[in-house]
Amino acid sequence: MSKVFTITEGLENLGALRTGGQGSVYKGKRIGAIYSAVKLIPTPIYTEDRDDKNYRNFENEVSKLLKVNENPSPNVVKMLSFGITESGSFPFIEMEFIDGPDLCELLQPPHEKIFTLKEIIKVAQQLSAALEHCHKLGVKHGDVKSNNVKYNIHTGNYVLLDFGLAIMSEEQRRSSIRHAGAVEFMAPEQNEGKMLLQSDVYSYGIILYELLGGQVPFPLPGNSDTARNTVMLGHMESEVPNVLNLRQANLPESWSAEQKNREMKVPEWLLKLISKCLQKDPSLRYNDGMALHEAVANGTLSNTALPADNTALVLLTEENESLRQQLQTLENVKAEQEPAGTGIHLSTFTFTCLILFIIGLMAYIGYAQFTNKPQEKSPISPIDTVSKNVDTVGVDEERLIQKRKALEAAAAKRLIDSAIKAEIKKAKDKAKDSTEDLTPDTSLSPVEF
Repeated sequence: MSKVFTITEGLENLGALRTGGQGSVYKGKRIGAIYSAVKLIPTPIYTEDRDDKNYRNFENEVSKLLKVNENPSPNVVKMLSFGITESGSFPFIEMEFIDGPDLCELLQPPHEKIFTLKEIIKVAQQLSAALEHCHKLGVKHGDVKSNNVKYNIHTGNYVLLDFGLAIMSEEQRRSSIRHAGAVEFMAPEQNEGKMLLQSDVYSYGIILYELLGGQVPFPLPGNSDTARNTVMLGHMESEVPNVLNLRQANLPESWSAEQKNREMKVPEWLLKLISKCLQKDPSLRYNDGMALHEAVANGTLSNTALPADNTALVLLTEENESLRQQLQTLENVKAEQEPAGTGIHLSTFTFTCLILFIIGLMAYIGYAQFTNKPQEKSPISPIDTVSKNVDTVGVDEERLIQKRKALEAAAAKRLIDSAIKAEIKKAKDKAKDSTEDLTPDTSLSPVEF
């Protein structure tokens, strides 16, 4: 591969990796076969002097980037060196070379158009950690997009690349936006050349939206100025399309029905997080990477979050209501079929005690009659004048005995009747005063008197 130009001594140019309106990235090779990525800023600097505004801006931003390396993050590319090229006088930043595809490549064939929920949440965690790391040091990225996030095949981490746009002036940024494809990821305020911490948050939301739905909310239909203006107006004025509808339409055919159903159960916290990131007004978004990363952490640890697709919950609610109505119907039918009995309903225990009492009382009366013998009469001296009436006296005594037995039987009957009435009254009073559940046992037939 032929050299285009010399970058600097000891740093060989192996050719362009990617070019764009805000600069080009070349593959470099240092002495000792150390590969790196070199970012060239498309603003020539002819005098390396603090009086040169471009050089001063470049130096100030580079000093911030150097702080990123003081406490390295596994999700932020490391800066190795910076300077001015020997030919062309272009400022450059040399960064570590990340071996692996970027997110944009991972969304193209032979890969699926969307990420799984598990992988989306992993990107959300690691990319928010990268922004937190940079924003803590006051470093704004300014060009967060899917092809500036690489998957490191050696570590399994997603890494944020390319801090070149942060070094440009506002006029350079406006020019870059007009001519670069990154307009799909730019926050509304960036169309005016402004760059805020909240601008990175907006672009972060676009990336998650793309991974979830299979495309950005406002795709670029072509490279014409009209197409770019349409996308810019979309970010500034149009409502963001429903990402769940896009995800449903882009579900891979190779996925099973079970997997499709599972992958549509997007956590509600994730949808709310994306929605807040994509607010038109910067003040309505997360203030910075720190607040964003905290929101992601809280969402992933939340135990009360409900799935956005609540179809299963609705079905369970309807089934529960149907079962409740069926139970109520059965109870009503059972109540109608039960006899309306006019007698007195006694519990099994009360009825048993009453029967035992009556049997005991009858046994006692019978025993008393059996043991109660008539008293022997005193011998009476026969008198001739009344001898003719002996038979009459015997008949009268027999009548008296029968009358006494009849009176005793009547008294026993009255005693039994009185005992029964007393037990019935006692049972009624107990039923009125009791606070227990007196619902009759429908498994037994009621006893009536």
